[in-house]
Amino acid sequence: MNIGIGLPIGEPAALLTWAESADAGPFSTLGLLDRLVYDNPEPLVALAVLAGATSRIRVQTEVLLAPLRDTALLAKQAATLDRMAGGRLVLGLGIGGRDDDHQVTGIDMRTRGRRLDEQMAVMRRLWSGTPYGDGVGPIGPPPARPGGPEVLFGGFRPAALERVARWGDGFLAAAPPSWAGGLFDIVRTFWREYGRDGEPRVVAQVDVALGPQDVIDDARSRMHDYYAFTGTSDRMVAGLLTTPTGIRDAIAAFAGLGADEVMLYCHGLDPHQVDRLADAL
Repeated sequence: MNIGIGLPIGEPAALLTWAESADAGPFSTLGLLDRLVYDNPEPLVALAVLAGATSRIRVQTEVLLAPLRDTALLAKQAATLDRMAGGRLVLGLGIGGRDDDHQVTGIDMRTRGRRLDEQMAVMRRLWSGTPYGDGVGPIGPPPARPGGPEVLFGGFRPAALERVARWGDGFLAAAPPSWAGGLFDIVRTFWREYGRDGEPRVVAQVDVALGPQDVIDDARSRMHDYYAFTGTSDRMVAGLLTTPTGIRDAIAAFAGLGADEVMLYCHGLDPHQVDRLADAL
């Protein structure tokens, strides 16, 4: 079972410390979420900096809101980062659910899923070296991995789960073990229906905070603010894991469901959590 670290977003300059500590520890991946109308760092820019400061650990968008971005430019950015990071980019993609993010980019929320499918068709073609079309040549550089970086999709609805089999390499599950297993099963069923070889890579996510009470309080406050738009922030905060035993139990539960990796998502800013989490594993 691989274990990754989901990075906090409150202080971008501190992320280098987090990344260097995680790269020196037992962790497999650094994850970073995406918003537009929020104080988070832009994930591709931030992960490019973190990839340059590390040598081993993967860098992962979790999830990048692809419909908000120009397709050809996103393909070029992802290929560039993947190439310069030596194939360490994992491109987690989703459609997003917040009106303000879509409003400022002029993207119709009602068609964002269809737009993502259209984007994937274009990006897969560009990453393979095929010309864009209509007399426009290829858009490089070629990514480190033939055919493009690893692509994971997040989401809960059937269309999002089917997208994993149609366009992706795996699934990002922001759900507790109690109902993540059903999502895993649906993804695997679609995978077989599409005749895909092997199995989709399944990555789970849990929210964690380890440390003194002020660290836990900081994480809860930031989670509450981030999820306020859902109207269910109290329930989200209640799921925060704050003990080594609770974190280990969640990892074991996801392992039992066949997950390949668990991302321990940190909302509090204390970078010493990296070492505390390493000790807890």
